Amino acid sequence: MSDTHVQCKSLMYRFFLPPEIFQHSSPSLTGVEAHRCLNVLRLPVGEHVTVFDGHGSEAKATIAYIKKDEVLLSSPTHHSFTPRPLVWITLAQAIPKAKNMGRLIQKAVELGAACIAPLISERTVVQIDSREGRRKQSRWERIAIGACEQCGQNWLPRVLRPSSLKEFLQSVGTNDFLLIASLQPKAFRLKDVLANYLQEHGKAPMHVMIFVGPEGDFTPGEMALAEGKGCRPVTLGPIVLRTETAAVYCLSVLSYELDLYLT
Repeated sequence: MSDTHVQCKSLMYRFFLPPEIFQHSSPSLTGVEAHRCLNVLRLPVGEHVTVFDGHGSEAKATIAYIKKDEVLLSSPTHHSFTPRPLVWITLAQAIPKAKNMGRLIQKAVELGAACIAPLISERTVVQIDSREGRRKQSRWERIAIGACEQCGQNWLPRVLRPSSLKEFLQSVGTNDFLLIASLQPKAFRLKDVLANYLQEHGKAPMHVMIFVGPEGDFTPGEMALAEGKGCRPVTLGPIVLRTETAAVYCLSVLSYELDLYLT
């Protein structure tokens, strides 16, 4: 969906301001945000815009002055706050090939993921060293910001640096509800696993983590490692989905089912 299409839906153009800049009485757009305002959208002085800080806060502002690479805004008004989602959903995603990770991050933002953890699995086609990992993390963070700007999401998800499955599992908390998409015959339906959790605990989980493997799934060793950490294998149906499709499926079901639990 283009910025023009967003504008046609009666939404002001949205720009991200880091929290420390959002709080200024006269904030300004710099860097990528200034470039988008000046060179992509070509917005003039006097244009009304929406700014958000990625931590739930949003406000209205007006372009007051334009410099070569900076856009000064009027003092923000009409402040509002979007509460943090009651359920924190983390997508631990094996990095797909080509540019599919960027598109996947866009969809994850739209579907309410609070954290995206790119994984380098044994069957991941793309292998990334630490330097390339930092570069990709920065690019993916920018994609997440752009997705928030377009879809109206005021909570910017964390995008972690790529890591191996083993490394990432070491950071998992003991209270996390862990799920892993699986092609194994013993895997359970995602809806049933959620229903069983609700019946056992009397409430929805507060932090859900879903692991999605690469094309060909995680290796048996990786599955054993994840299940040893407490991951419950879940099936996504009889049709084998592409990894990016599987991620969208999982996030859609989790968002829908958990919203039902919380209403």
